[in-house]
Amino acid sequence: MSQVVWNSHNKDSFDRNWNGFLLNFGLADNKWLSDLYEDHHIWVPIYLDHHFWAGMRSTQRSESMHSFFNKYITRNSSLIQFVKQYDNCLGSREQAERESDAADFHTVIPCATKSSIEAQFQEAYTHAKFREVQAQFRGKANCITRLKNSALGYSVYEVGEQVSSSIFNKFVVTYDSVAVEVKCQCLLFESRGIMCRHALSVLSFEQVSQVSPRYILERWSKKVKRRHIHIKSSHDESLMEPRSKRFDQLVFRSQNICEFASESEELTAILHCAYDNVMAEIEALKAKRKGTSSLSHEEANLESVNELQSPPRIRTRGRPKKRLGSKLEK
Repeated sequence: MSQVVWNSHNKDSFDRNWNGFLLNFGLADNKWLSDLYEDHHIWVPIYLDHHFWAGMRSTQRSESMHSFFNKYITRNSSLIQFVKQYDNCLGSREQAERESDAADFHTVIPCATKSSIEAQFQEAYTHAKFREVQAQFRGKANCITRLKNSALGYSVYEVGEQVSSSIFNKFVVTYDSVAVEVKCQCLLFESRGIMCRHALSVLSFEQVSQVSPRYILERWSKKVKRRHIHIKSSHDESLMEPRSKRFDQLVFRSQNICEFASESEELTAILHCAYDNVMAEIEALKAKRKGTSSLSHEEANLESVNELQSPPRIRTRGRPKKRLGSKLEK
C-alpha cells in the first residue's frame, strides 16, 4: 500500500495500482479501504502536489513541537515550571537561529557537481535548504534525458530515472526557452519549493547556466528579512530594546488607524494614499543614507555584539608554584 501511495506519479497510475493492490490481496470488498478511497483526493500525494506545502505533512508540525518541548518539560511539570522552561525553550531556539545565521554567512558547503546552477543555489540558500537541493543534483546522475518533440522554443522531454537495478520511472518535463520556464510531472517545485532532479537534468541537457529568479524562493534565502525578530522576548539583547519599543508603538498606532479607516472605502483609499507617500519618503531617506554608510546583514549583527574579553582568572587546584615545603623537606 505504501508503494501504491508514494510511487504513483500520476492519477491514472494511482487508480491502476490501487485496483491491482486490492485484487492482489483480495481486499475488493473491504469497507474500510473503500471508504478510504472515496477521500483519496485529500490524502494521496499525487492529488495534493499542485499545492505548496513547503515539504510538511499532516502531523509534522505538532510532532516536531512535542519532540522539542519534551526536552524541557514532562507531563508532571507544574505550571510555574512550564513558564520557566518555556522561556528557556525560546532562548535555545533563538540561540540556534543565531548560530545557523552565522554559519550561513561565514562558512560554505562545497558544491557536489560542477554545475553553475548549483553554485547559484549555493550563493542564495541557507545551508539547510541547500543540502536538500544538493540531493537533487546528486540524483540527477540516475536520470536519462530524451527529447520527444520540440517546436517554437517549446520542448517536451521524457526523463527516465533508475530507482533500482530493474525499475525505471518515467517523467514528462516541458521546457520553454522563451520564458525560461521548466515544469516537471512530479511537481516537486510546486509542492516543496525546490527544483527536482528531472528538471535539472533537462536544464543541463539544454545547457542552461542560470535559472530564472522565480525558482529561487525568498523564504529559503539566507538574506531574508524575518518579521518575527521584532517580537519581544526575555532573551533579547539590551541593544535591541529601543527598536522593539519603537516597533510596538508603530503597530499600536497603525492598528487604531486601520480600524478607523476600514469603516468605508473612502477612508481606506485615503489611508492607502498616505501609506504610499510615507513609503516613498522612507525609501528616499534610506537611499540617501545608504550612500554615506552601508552595513551588510552580518556586519549589522556583529555591531550589536559586545567586545569579547578574556575570561576571569580562576585559581586552579593542585600544587601552587610557590609551595611551602614540609618539615621533612626543610
